[in-house]
Amino acid sequence: MQPIVMPPNIIDHFYLGGERIAELRGVDMPSPRRPEEWLAATNFRAGEPDVGPSRTESGVLLRDLIADDPIAWLGTADGPTGDNGILVKLLDPGQRLPVHVHPDRAFATSHLNCPYGKTEAWFVLATSGDEPSVWLGFSQDVDPDELSARVEAQDSEWMLARMNRIQVKPGDGILVPAGSAHAIGEGVFVAEVQEPSDFSILLEWSITTATRDESHLDLGMPLALSATNHHATTAEDLAVLVMHTDPASTDGAPQRLLPAGADPFFRLDLLAPAPGAGPALPAGFAVGVVFAGHGEIRSDSGDPVEVERGQVFAIPAAYGDWSVTGEVQFLACRPGAGWPESLSAVVP
Repeated sequence: MQPIVMPPNIIDHFYLGGERIAELRGVDMPSPRRPEEWLAATNFRAGEPDVGPSRTESGVLLRDLIADDPIAWLGTADGPTGDNGILVKLLDPGQRLPVHVHPDRAFATSHLNCPYGKTEAWFVLATSGDEPSVWLGFSQDVDPDELSARVEAQDSEWMLARMNRIQVKPGDGILVPAGSAHAIGEGVFVAEVQEPSDFSILLEWSITTATRDESHLDLGMPLALSATNHHATTAEDLAVLVMHTDPASTDGAPQRLLPAGADPFFRLDLLAPAPGAGPALPAGFAVGVVFAGHGEIRSDSGDPVEVERGQVFAIPAAYGDWSVTGEVQFLACRPGAGWPESLSAVVP
């Protein structure tokens, strides 16, 4: 069973952006609000089941292929039907994203009938502007009642002033724990890996086309806001949430791009081979993104597959242990360690 090329799956959204996605993927930009692409996705946007799931070049939904043969695609039949265990996106904001929060697994299990929360992480591919930045967590404890009042007032200045602003550059990997208030700044082009859900609670909707009624997952704002971590994310906390890898580096072995705290939720590695053979990634489902160069995916269990910049691949477990060769920079995105058995560990 071979890796398959995934056609573009670019999503219209409530914020501006998308030009660098269009350039990378070789497609037109028919709207100024196409800032996201969902890559080899098996889940859908909250409340919109037709938006998000990826189709193959033949038009078949990837989730249907996985549901029909989970052992070949995933190496296990123990996960939710048709679920690949990860959501990978390209995000190219042409404006600052709104301040928002994602629920953790316990909250999602209790209130959203889903075993997944939405812990996520960003790997910065490119930046533009004078001070490209992201915001992650509150820099001081925030009173829940005051936060609720500031959300109702849409007091963006108050929220941002109490958050950790981090200037970023290509190669930065940032883990965003569920519950942490966060935002991505204009011009920060990232590959995002996350739990496969689309649960976003908007603390700030006024800078987008969204409304208050679309901001609380139909839970009511008081309950939705209870998913927020109101405690400070300290400098010590940030030190274990942020790391840097030279995106132009080469190595025979896969290079970790995210802090170790990401491992239970997802894994992200850079495959940029130095001359000579290196260890392969083990068999299992993966999403591959070629963001520079050209080369081949190779496995002892299948034929080599040529790759070039801008392509996205769904790589099945049945392809076996695999590696890449050539002058290429290849992102390998995989479900978390222990998935899907780890889902049963959630206690609401």
